[in-house]
Amino acid sequence: MELKTTIIPKSQTFARVDQPRELNLEAICVFAAIGFFLDEDTYWKNEVVLGPASVHSINDKGNRINSKPWFEWHYSPRDIPFEQAEQEFASLLESIILEQTKGEHVILPLSGGLDSRTQAVALKQVGADVISYSYKFQNGYNETAIAKKIAKASQFKYRDFDISRGYLWNSIDQLFELNQGYSDFTTPRQMGIFNAYADMGTVFSLGHWGDVLFDTMNLPQLSNDEEIDVISKKLIKRGGLEFAETLWNLWALEGDFKTYFKTRIEVLLNTINIDDTNAKLRAFKSLYWAPRWTSINLSVFEAHHPITLPYFDDRMCQFICTVPEAFLKDRQLQITYIKNKSPELAKIEWQDQRPFNLYNYHMNKIPYNLPYKLLNKSKRVLQSIFGNDYVQRNWELQFLGDANKEMLSSYLLNDMFNQWVSKSVSEAYLNDFYNGNSLENAHPLNILLVLSKFKQTY
Repeated sequence: MELKTTIIPKSQTFARVDQPRELNLEAICVFAAIGFFLDEDTYWKNEVVLGPASVHSINDKGNRINSKPWFEWHYSPRDIPFEQAEQEFASLLESIILEQTKGEHVILPLSGGLDSRTQAVALKQVGADVISYSYKFQNGYNETAIAKKIAKASQFKYRDFDISRGYLWNSIDQLFELNQGYSDFTTPRQMGIFNAYADMGTVFSLGHWGDVLFDTMNLPQLSNDEEIDVISKKLIKRGGLEFAETLWNLWALEGDFKTYFKTRIEVLLNTINIDDTNAKLRAFKSLYWAPRWTSINLSVFEAHHPITLPYFDDRMCQFICTVPEAFLKDRQLQITYIKNKSPELAKIEWQDQRPFNLYNYHMNKIPYNLPYKLLNKSKRVLQSIFGNDYVQRNWELQFLGDANKEMLSSYLLNDMFNQWVSKSVSEAYLNDFYNGNSLENAHPLNILLVLSKFKQTY
C-alpha cells in the first residue's frame, strides 16, 4: 500500500518501523525543549509519523518500508512585478476558498491579525455563508472587539466568547484523546469553547500558517552555522533547554542534550536545497514545525466539523516558492489584497500594530504610539491594583491560583508519574513557578503535565 502525504499535512499519520517497543527518551527530551516532536519522532522507537510531501510504502502489517519525496521546498523567484504577484495570490486564494467552502455554512475564527482578515475578504468575495467568532481571555486584551468590527464590515454573523479560568481540568481527558499528548494542553485555547462548535456551521475555514508563508524573517544572508543557531533559538521555548537537560540527565542518556539537539537540527536543515536564508528557514518551519506543532490541535476543530485550511493547500505552498522574498516582507501581499478588495477592513485596527490599521501602521513608533502605550499601561496597573492581573496567556488562567495549583500538583506529584520523572524534579518546577518565576517555568510545567497524562494513559 502507498500513502501520499500533502506538503503540510493537517494530521499525523502513524506507521511502525523495525525497532524495539521502547520509549524514545531522546525524542521526548526534544519535546521537552521545543514543545513538539521533531521530524518523524514519536513517543516510541518502533513508531514514526509519516513525513510531509512524500509517498510512503506501507506493508500489510502497517510497517513503513520506505518514503520518497514527491515535492521538495525550493526558492525559484520569478522576475515579475509586485502587482502580478498580488493578483495571482488573490486569484489563487479565492479559488481555493471557493473549492473548500462552496455550498457549506462556513465557520470562521476571527482575530485582530491578518490571516483570518485575509480569509474574511476572500470569503466575502466568493459569496460564502459565514458565521464568525472570536474569544478573549478573562481580564485580558479584548481581541473580540476587533473581530466584531471585521465581522460587521463583512456582514458575517458573529459570536464572541470568554476563555474561562480552570476549564482545562474538566476537559483534559478529552483533549489528550484528541491530540494524543503531542502538544501541551494550554496552547489550544479553543478547547475552552469546545461544545459551542457543535451547532455553529458545517465546515471550518482556518487561517493557520499564513503568518509564516506570507512574511519574511528579515534576516541577512547567514552561514550554515548561523542558520542552525537562529532556528535553534526560535525552536527552544523559554526554560525548555534547561528542562530538557534535566530530563536527559535524569534518564542517564548518552552524551549531552545540546550536542544531540544541534546535530538533529543540522542534519534536517542540510537536507533543504535552498541558498536564500529566509526562504530556507521558511521551508524548515513548514517541513518540521507546521505538521508537528501547528497541525496537532486541529483535531479539536475536526472533532465537530470538517476543516479546511487555505494556507495549507499544496498550490499555495508551491506558489510561495516562486514569489520573490522582497514581496513577502512585512506581509505586503496580504495587506495589499485587503486594501484592494476591502478598504473598510483595512481601516480596522491591526492587533499587532494597535492602535494603527493597515494604512497607517508605519506610525507605530515613538512618538506617535506613545499616548496609546501610556494609556494601555495605566489600565494594566489599575487592573492589577484591584486584584485582576492582566492575562496574556492561557496557562495563566489554567495554572495560577490555589484551585489550579491543587489540580496541577495532583498530576505532577503522584507515585505513578514520579517513578518516571522524580518527585524532586516536579516539586522544583512547581515551587519555582508558584514562588514568582512563572514565566520561566510555565513551559516545563506544561510538558510535565502532558508527560503525566501520557504515563497515566500508557
